[in-house]
Amino acid sequence: MNDDKALYPPVDPISTGLRGHCPRCGQGKLFDGYLKVKPRCTVCGLDNAFADSGDGPVVFVLLIVGFIVVGLALWMEVNFGPPLWLHFLLWIPLTIIFGLALTRMLKGVLIALQYRNNARPGEIDRG
Repeated sequence: MNDDKALYPPVDPISTGLRGHCPRCGQGKLFDGYLKVKPRCTVCGLDNAFADSGDGPVVFVLLIVGFIVVGLALWMEVNFGPPLWLHFLLWIPLTIIFGLALTRMLKGVLIALQYRNNARPGEIDRG
């Protein structure tokens, strides 16, 4: 990691992760497909074997999307009282779209933060 700082200046993990770019160089693509992490960065050659975000992104997505969609659905019900079919028509697609978009972005952010903080999956600091 110390050699990385000499060759690659630190990049912002939040913006890099949101864009789905390599956490070391900020240029190469992090994902191979939609959610599968590439084995290596095509620009700097970073081995992405360390990247294991686990269920972290999904927990955040459930909390964020649930808060937004349930809040909007309750607001709409109280103010307009639409039929149930209209709720289904609005909120199910919105939940799916928000969920898919946020999962990729938050997975990228968590992987970039793992790299930045030199965290390795399965390690516990017993200090």
